[in-house]
Amino acid sequence: MTRAETVQILATLRAAFPHSFKDMGQDDIQATVNLWAMMFADDPYPAVNASVCALIASRKTGYSPTIGEVKEKLQDYAVSDAPSETEAWALVSKACRNGLYGYRKEFDKLPPAVQEAVGAAEQLRAWAAMDADTLESVVASNFMRSYRAQTAKDKEIAMLPQEVRQMLGGISEGMKLIGD
Repeated sequence: MTRAETVQILATLRAAFPHSFKDMGQDDIQATVNLWAMMFADDPYPAVNASVCALIASRKTGYSPTIGEVKEKLQDYAVSDAPSETEAWALVSKACRNGLYGYRKEFDKLPPAVQEAVGAAEQLRAWAAMDADTLESVVASNFMRSYRAQTAKDKEIAMLPQEVRQMLGGISEGMKLIGD
């Protein structure tokens, strides 16, 4: 989204929530425009505008939505190719049925988000060796909890501007080097 589009979004919010902007001086307005422009630099204006309009329509308080609320609404509208936690478990359960000897091949077939929640191909082999009742109850429950946490983390990361994601990626890599 461009700076001019950011100004349009903020003008819309100001019209809908005048109380939120009433005591702002010129410096505050500039800082707000700068912050919103940075936070939505990677997002298309039509999507941000639709998210803001949806929040305006459903807002019960007299205050403007935050950047985080708009980002969350954007994510709600984004089409995700990641399976739901139940679908993810179905894929893992099927992989476990073939996983005692073909665990690496089965692990490689899983979508990246599911692989991340499983952890490693060897984990599939360990699960494949378990009795079916334990696998379909205890392991399924633990996997779905882990997968839910992983997808929530991925969603939060996706809401960050590209520049911030890159910066965090660099910090993460640096921390890995320190730990080695």
